[in-house]
Order: sequence, then structure tokens, then C-alpha cells
Amino acid sequence: MRPAAGIVGARWSSARKVAGYSAAVTMSLYLVVKVIWIVAALAGHGPSDIGTAGWVGLNTVTVGMSAAGVVLGLALAQRWGRRLPALPVIFLSWVGAGFLVPMLPYMMISAVLDASGVDQGGGQAGGAESVPGWETVFIGIGFAGMAAGLAVALPIYLRERWPSHFLGRVGQSRPRVSRWARPGMLAAVVLGLLWLYWGFGGTIGLDPAHLDLNGRLLNGNAGLWALIGGWSMLALDRRRPARLPLWVPMTLVFAASGSLFAWSCWKLPLAVIRPWDYMPAEYPVVAVIEHVLSIGASVALLVAAIKLPAADAHGPKTTVAAAEIRGSTAPSE
Repeated sequence: MRPAAGIVGARWSSARKVAGYSAAVTMSLYLVVKVIWIVAALAGHGPSDIGTAGWVGLNTVTVGMSAAGVVLGLALAQRWGRRLPALPVIFLSWVGAGFLVPMLPYMMISAVLDASGVDQGGGQAGGAESVPGWETVFIGIGFAGMAAGLAVALPIYLRERWPSHFLGRVGQSRPRVSRWARPGMLAAVVLGLLWLYWGFGGTIGLDPAHLDLNGRLLNGNAGLWALIGGWSMLALDRRRPARLPLWVPMTLVFAASGSLFAWSCWKLPLAVIRPWDYMPAEYPVVAVIEHVLSIGASVALLVAAIKLPAADAHGPKTTVAAAEIRGSTAPSE
């Protein structure tokens, strides 16, 4: 099956292109810094507290991630991006948006606190206290620019490529989403309440000595997005028609579930292996359960969203997006 190409106005198409190119360009700045760090470490100028091998290995991973981000930005902006197989596009955009887009509120609050001279704690890891100013600027622009670019370009791209999942209103002649919806929604809500509890000063399940203001802000931001993911799936699972446009919960559940997946996949190995004396604020068992539950919830939410039934409940049982993913087809231009 080939999905019908979605039609958006010229302004929306232009916005997608500008945002996609902006994401690629700004993430390139971050990529340049990471390459410089690797070269400097190989030349004997890496941080002494991590070691050359560890520093090069860590930054090699981030170089790969940032290079994938540059390619993703270009794919969202250019026509060839519409011809890419569905599965890698969805996965890379899901992980990339999950890492960065939900961090925009945190970035803004953190920037305001920095400007106000508030000590957020946390320090700088891996010798980052000696990073030159221009490198810090490049890293900040890379993160913020990529996040903002994805926040604009990705929803438009998804709307163009899979219009049946974004057109119409919530509950408009649709049966319930899938059996994955409720477990994912429940897990997201539980995690959201837990993280907000920690963000507002709760200490059950963690060592407060390892959680500063910055850590509480991160927990509060993660908790907020977990609850947004749960609410979005609740809206998608609604049977009765509502005024809410379908694209709102679809976009939010994509970003929220991606955040649950990306950050827990990043933190879980650190919590288990604990390289370079890394010490999470959570107790070990709590950290493992927390991140495993988060990964499971994210997958459940994404699968439920992909399997969203078409507006005509009497039509084919297989959704357009699910059919395209299985067949690895792409819409023709």
C-alpha cells in the first residue's frame, strides 16, 4: 500500500524546509566541536579525569548521533526525504525529537536562571569547566537549533507523509486505538507523577545529596512530558468526537514517547555500568526499574499511535502507517 501524499499549503512547506535546513546547520556546529574534542584527545589534550580512550569513545558516539541529526534535518527539508523507508525515518526522528524537543522548556528556564545568577549545581563533567567560550556557544546553538528545527519541521513532514494520522478531530468515527494504549498511558502517568514528585523536592527512592536544582529541573521537565504523553494517548483513545484537532495529541505523544525512550536508553547503561564514578541520584534498583518501565511505556505509546485506526471504522483494519512500515514503501512524488 502507498499512502496518499498529504497536501499542505506553500507556507507550511516552506516552514518545513527552513526548519529542516536550520536544524541541519545548527547541529553541524555541535558536530564540529565534538570532532575537535576527539582530535585534541588523540593529540594528548583530553581531560585527565576520564582518560583518552573513554573520552574518545564517548564523543565518537555523540559524533554519530549528531551526524544522524544533520542527515535527519536535511531529509525533513528535501524531497528525497519523502522517499526514504518509513521505519528508519520514524525511528530516527522519534529518537532525535525525543532527545531534544521536550528539552526546550528546560533550556529556557535554565537560561533564565543562569542569567539571574542562580547556582543550579551539577558542575561540569569531563573537564568541561575549561571549554572555551566559542565551543560552549556552538554546543548551545546546536542543541537549541536542532530542537527548534525538529519541533517545526517534523510535524509538518509527518502530516504530509501520513495525513490519515493527523487530519480530522479526536474521536471522529474512530474505534479505540489498540491494546497497547492503556498500559503505555498508565506507565507514563506513574513515571510522570514520580518525576514531578522528585522535581518538587521529594526524596523517596533517591539520595538527595546527589540531586541539585539542575537535577530537579530535569526531573520536573521529564515528569511534565510523561504526563503529556499519557494525556495525549487518552485523547487518541477517545471514542466520542471532540473539538480537539487530531494532530495535537498525535504530535505530542510522538515527542513525549520519544523522550521516554531516548533518555532512558541513554541513562540505563550509565546506571548499570557507572563509568567514571558516575552516580545517579536514584538508588540502583530504582534507577533500573524506572528506566526499563520508561522504555516499555515509550514503545507502547508509539505502537498505539502508529496503529491509530482510520476515520472510517468500517475500512481496512490495517492502518496506512503500519502498512507502509511493514512494506518499507514510501509515497511517490
